[in-house]
Amino acid sequence: MSFRARVHAICEPLPGAEKSDPWGGGHDAWKVGGKMFACIGATLPGVSVKTADVETASMLIDAGVGIKAPYFHRSWINLPESTETPELSHRICTSYDIVRAGLTKKAQAALPAREEA
Repeated sequence: MSFRARVHAICEPLPGAEKSDPWGGGHDAWKVGGKMFACIGATLPGVSVKTADVETASMLIDAGVGIKAPYFHRSWINLPESTETPELSHRICTSYDIVRAGLTKKAQAALPAREEA
């Protein structure tokens, strides 16, 4: 299974998750409530995800989990294509949960509950 297919398989079942290509050229931007939680670039390998804060991102980068996500805030990291599926799933779902929690209460209430794996 390709990396994009693995990311798609993780993101697609998340409640309210939608994929778009907002900049054209083959980007996969996964959003919930109109806010991005994962993005695969057109040329850069890997997937960029949100972390809880800059310190968490820095810790994950220092631990070799990922690199700084270009073009994103410092609280985002880019996970390489070699990331094992359990870690990839954990990081994407954590990013989804962070972004979903930041939505308005009304937007959150409109989404189905997420079943924990």
